Amino acid sequence: MDANTKKTTLRMIPYGIYVLTADDGKGNIAAATVNWVTQSAFAPPLVVVGVKADSGAYQIVKAARTFALNMLGKDQKGLAFAFFKPADVSDGKLSGQPYRKGTTGAPLLIEAPGAVECKVTSIVEQGDHHIVVGEVVDAHLNKPPAGRPDAAILEMKDLGDNVFYGG
Repeated sequence: MDANTKKTTLRMIPYGIYVLTADDGKGNIAAATVNWVTQSAFAPPLVVVGVKADSGAYQIVKAARTFALNMLGKDQKGLAFAFFKPADVSDGKLSGQPYRKGTTGAPLLIEAPGAVECKVTSIVEQGDHHIVVGEVVDAHLNKPPAGRPDAAILEMKDLGDNVFYGG
């Protein structure tokens, strides 16, 4: 297989941008920008997210068995970049962003248009990213979108010509 063809072809898959958050209840809070996300079932409502296997975020999600996916709006590129690095909790903020705890204890970004809270139902540990399946147990809508909900979400292509994932 030609490596460049593989990379280019896999980069044709569109990606939304989200901030995954978790709190293990022992003082460890994670927040990481993620983009390998999809809804995989309606009943019960399930989402699937790929989380880097060697990340602190993965370890906290695995320990907490709950997480939140904070949806980012088209105008929130700065938030995506803020969570590309390990989270910092100080002055009541998460990497400089105001947050509150959701019903599962996972941090919810106050500025995010919406979020879903999930309990982990299974984890597939394969490859450099592990697949976390979560059942949606609560949903939050801070800023109802005008028009189609999927058109309001920040996407990988909105981050600029030099930001890619996949391949």
